[in-house]
Amino acid sequence: MRKILILCVLFLAGCATKQYPQSPQLTPEESAAFDCRAIEQEIAKMHSIQSEIDRTAQFDARTVLGFIADFGIGNGLAKESAKDKAQQRLNQLQILKTTKCH
Repeated sequence: MRKILILCVLFLAGCATKQYPQSPQLTPEESAAFDCRAIEQEIAKMHSIQSEIDRTAQFDARTVLGFIADFGIGNGLAKESAKDKAQQRLNQLQILKTTKCH
């Protein structure tokens, strides 16, 4: 009985054990306020966040825990969500740069 309880706790607690950085959508206020220099800084920041996502995704103890809990599905979903959001913001910034800076 105790083993079943422990397995249930691990299953419920284990979904995503890694914390990936989240990137919000570009807001209209940001679009209006950013000048070319600020846009370049944000683009550089987004490249840094993409690198951080890749570093977080590397194999470690949390990868093992995530696999034990839900076969790594939670970590995989969290990673893909973070990558998609970062790419969306980067695309928005590049479009803003094209319209404001050229």
